[in-house]
Amino acid sequence: MEGLGAGAHTGIMSRRDAQRKAELLGLDLVEVSPNADPPVVRVMDFGKFQFDEKKTKKKQKIQKIKEIKLRPVTDEGDYKVKLRNLISFLERGDKVKVTIRFKGREITHKELGSRLLERIKADIEGIGVIDQEPKLEGRQLVMIISPKK
Repeated sequence: MEGLGAGAHTGIMSRRDAQRKAELLGLDLVEVSPNADPPVVRVMDFGKFQFDEKKTKKKQKIQKIKEIKLRPVTDEGDYKVKLRNLISFLERGDKVKVTIRFKGREITHKELGSRLLERIKADIEGIGVIDQEPKLEGRQLVMIISPKK
C-alpha cells in the first residue's frame, strides 16, 4: 500500500477502504474535520494522542493576576502586610497588579505614589520583574509585576 507514511495524504477514498487501511496498520481512524466535504479523517493511535494531550495540559501553569491596592499615605505596618502578600503571590507564580489610588487632593502629590512604587520595586528585586512600569490611569497609579523565572 503506497502513501501510508507519517503525514502522507492518500486522497479521497471510501469509508470502508480507509477503515481497512487503519486496521492493517493497527491504528484508529479519527475524524479530524467532520464538516468538510468530503469529511477529513486521519489514521493515528488515538489512545496515545489523548495521553499526550493530557500530559501537555498538566505541564501548563495557569497564571492569575492578583491585585494589591495601596494609598499614598499607607502606614508602615500596613505596607509590610501588603508586601508580604505580594511576595507570596509572586512565589506562587501569579502576576501582581499594584494599584495606588489617590483620593481627593492627594492627586496633586503623585510623587508620594511614585516613591511608594519605587520602594516596592526595591523590596521585590530578587523575586519579581516589572512587566509594566508605573503608569497613571485616571486617579490610579498602576504597575504590573511578574514572578522571576
